[in-house]
Amino acid sequence: MSPPPSFIIPFTSTSAPVAARFAHTLASRGAEVILAGEGPLEAPSSPHVQVLQGLKGKGAAIRAALGRVTGDITVLQDADTAYSLESSEALCRPIREDVADAVFGNRQMVGLEAELLADRALGHVTRFVADVALTDPLCGQRAFRTEALKSVTLTSDDDSVDAEIVVKLAAQLFRMAEVPLVLEATPHSPLATRLARLRTLVRYATVHNDADNQHEGYTTLERMDGANNYNAWLGQRFREHLGRRVLEIGAGIGTITEKLEPGLELLIALEVDRFYVDRLKNKFRGKPHVRPYLSDVALADWESLKAERLDSIVLSNVLEHIPDDASAVRRFRQILGPGGRVLVLVPALPQLFGSIDEAVGHHRRYTPSALREVLAGNGFEVERLEWMNLVGIPGWFMNSRVMRRRSVPKFQLKVYDRIAPYLARAESHVKLPVGMSLFAVARATGGA
Repeated sequence: MSPPPSFIIPFTSTSAPVAARFAHTLASRGAEVILAGEGPLEAPSSPHVQVLQGLKGKGAAIRAALGRVTGDITVLQDADTAYSLESSEALCRPIREDVADAVFGNRQMVGLEAELLADRALGHVTRFVADVALTDPLCGQRAFRTEALKSVTLTSDDDSVDAEIVVKLAAQLFRMAEVPLVLEATPHSPLATRLARLRTLVRYATVHNDADNQHEGYTTLERMDGANNYNAWLGQRFREHLGRRVLEIGAGIGTITEKLEPGLELLIALEVDRFYVDRLKNKFRGKPHVRPYLSDVALADWESLKAERLDSIVLSNVLEHIPDDASAVRRFRQILGPGGRVLVLVPALPQLFGSIDEAVGHHRRYTPSALREVLAGNGFEVERLEWMNLVGIPGWFMNSRVMRRRSVPKFQLKVYDRIAPYLARAESHVKLPVGMSLFAVARATGGA
């Protein structure tokens, strides 16, 4: 029999009696219960129950309680009699079966209760901002793999923490599911709660990313991850020349990794930043042929990588991040047998180098001759070297050189992504005279 989950029950002075009643029931079942909130509360005398008082706001209560949780699964339970404790097992089941990291209750509506209708409307906003396929993402009864919930940094003190949890778990690519809940009454949610959640969602949709802007360069990667058409275009270009055992250098948050992995025997996703490696592990959980690898290019275990019998190395907007690009290319040649390929996409035209390049850590933008020299001079024969993305030049110049922005504006990127399929078709039939990027395919020659 599986051990019971841990329960976090935030409470206010108004909901304290319900929280205490829930705690009595759960303690009798041997479940770990952490009650966290403001006012006094008559908690059961049990070694399984902890009470944290003097915490103003639901977000502050959840943060404090999380530090006390010891179970592998945590249920966040609103102190509201509308929710039945019997539903917790259904919520935990997908996590126990390892098909989800977070499971949300889907409240079944009966009639047209204004409270539920308002929550559903706010749920639509949440789905748009977090890009999640959840019907009821703000339900007051949810279960989480404890490790996943503890991995996100929560900053909200008030009820807006519910929206923040969805946004941040979704951004870290955790698997989400939902199960139907039959309510015993209509849950009560004050107008102030909905307004707080709405403000938080607007903030994360406009001026903040899920890392609260503490990781410069991530905003651009996150926004590029949403450019589905553009990414499909790049993925198609790489896959045309790809083998079956692949090393991707600088996988980031897995935007291109996701396009490469179908059908491969092995894909090693090397990334130097643990912030991104954690997201890669979440994104490709359950896909053993994708192996995130935390390492700097200069410090990687190249002998072990050589033993993997790799036939392709992919760098999508990565080579420009490496201070000594020639040395890196020599490393790639050492682990590839003759005929192995390196596929490279790099930013082009040094004249475009500006504030966005600085924000994401570019050391350079390439000319065709410079890219050819670094490949051909270090053990590769260049089979293909082409310009890409002519249309993107004006936007990058204005944003990065003229307006000195630190990331690509989200709206501009969405507009560009709409036309990306047409650009892909056009560029497949026309040899471009110039472009914002260079795409190269190079084959390993001779001895290492």
